[in-house]
Amino acid sequence: MRSIRARITLTTVCAIILAMTVAAVFGVVAIRDMSNRDSNQMLYLLCETGQKNLDSYFRSVEQSLEMVSAYIESDLDGIDDAHLAAHTKRVDDIFAKITYQTNGVLTYYYRIDPEVSKTVKGFWFVNLDGNGFVEHEVTDITLYDKEDTSSLVWFTVPRCTGRSIWLPPYITENLDVRVLSYNIPIYYRDIFVGVIGIEIDYRTMAEQVDHITLYTNGYAFINDAEGTIIYHPRIDLETLETNHPKVPEGLLSESRYIRYNYEGVEKQAVWLPLINGMRLNVSVPVSELNVSLERWILEIVLIFSALVAVIGLFILRFTGRIIKPLQKLTEAAEQVNNDNYDVTLDYDGPDEVGILTRAFNRLINHLKHYISDLNDRAYADALTGVRNKGAYNIFTQELETQRCKPGGCEFAVCTFDCNNLKLINDRCGHDKGDLYLKRVCAVICETFDHSPVFRIGGDEFVAVLQNTDFQNREELIRRYDERCAATRKPEAPVWEQLDVARGLAVYDPKSDHEVEDVVRRADKLMYENKRKQKKERKPSWLN
Repeated sequence: MRSIRARITLTTVCAIILAMTVAAVFGVVAIRDMSNRDSNQMLYLLCETGQKNLDSYFRSVEQSLEMVSAYIESDLDGIDDAHLAAHTKRVDDIFAKITYQTNGVLTYYYRIDPEVSKTVKGFWFVNLDGNGFVEHEVTDITLYDKEDTSSLVWFTVPRCTGRSIWLPPYITENLDVRVLSYNIPIYYRDIFVGVIGIEIDYRTMAEQVDHITLYTNGYAFINDAEGTIIYHPRIDLETLETNHPKVPEGLLSESRYIRYNYEGVEKQAVWLPLINGMRLNVSVPVSELNVSLERWILEIVLIFSALVAVIGLFILRFTGRIIKPLQKLTEAAEQVNNDNYDVTLDYDGPDEVGILTRAFNRLINHLKHYISDLNDRAYADALTGVRNKGAYNIFTQELETQRCKPGGCEFAVCTFDCNNLKLINDRCGHDKGDLYLKRVCAVICETFDHSPVFRIGGDEFVAVLQNTDFQNREELIRRYDERCAATRKPEAPVWEQLDVARGLAVYDPKSDHEVEDVVRRADKLMYENKRKQKKERKPSWLN
């Protein structure tokens, strides 16, 4: 017959084993879910960084060519041969200065339609060796069918579409170089005159994509809207040009996060659109994403197994002392499983339960530091220190949840847009532009000091007003305008003269069906404020 003590011991041991097993299972599930969320977020942030870098580069090319286009519109005063000859010479001078400041440009050109002039053909400058642009003999457009957009694409496509356009990679005729090009058709009084364009080195885009890596076998690649791979670090250029490979099945899904199988390897991918119509994908094997998860599970299993063995050996002597702290430990594990990491166990005995308790506390502290570090890195804007676009998206989702609860909530959205940032960057340098952004952000944060502030774009900020700030919103807006106005002194450096448009919209539960409705109204008011500011004042330094 078993003794009561044996029965209690057996029952207690079984209960402890059961409780710790349940806690372990729930812990593993919680860690797995957290690991999946973190992995997806990490992939998204990496893809988003690559998207911003590529879009920034493509946008710089667009801006350079649009500056030339604007000059042409203002300079073109006739399309007879005499006017065109003088005009193209002036455009050549401007074009050379602008493209010199644009990275990765291989060629630039201004080609006149032979139907407009048979003698003035325009120009074509190339820089293949990196030693500077030299004029190259222009392609004879009369040898091609201008209605056929499959050949001479840099001329025929913008001519037929009548709009600015990015063309997918192609081999430049006469140079045998793979390039991407941005082209703008030129018109004079609704008459098609010709095309201006910039061809950038395909390798410049490829080098930026090559820098996007994750783990051992993670990489990025680019495809077009039809799924044709434009660049892949593991597919040679000859294969891309001859076979035109397609992305694996499933990668053209509209879902942002995609799980697919390629050559027997399960992979996780995230994609984002680029401004030139392409898609940037970041892909990594699922097995590499799960390395940390598997290690954590193994450690948890080993730790829990060891603890059960130790408790089983000493339970006969310390049954009474073990039960109470063990109950607290189980409760704490359940709280952690429910994503509550603000738990602390105060039992500090010299026995196994004390060891377990201290190990658990260290594990929770490490986990909290890890989560805090991830959040700080992922959701803080590197320049201003306020929350970034990712944090803004999460906050608005939480705000949407609060809004839908019984009783709802009161809030207002104030959007800000920095005027003149590009001019400051162009005239004073990007370091002064950064100082300008920091000062704008500081004034916003100091004025709305009880509200979360987000930087959601290069020169765009958002503050969400609740509680005290919501009640005092009109006074705060007035105070904000006064603080900005006080900086606009003629003697002050331009980057210290804060000129910021803002728009404030209050949530109306009767007409606003979602938080985004409030944001749209705030944006509309902000742009109205911007137009008003442009009419009322123009800083002298802009002249």
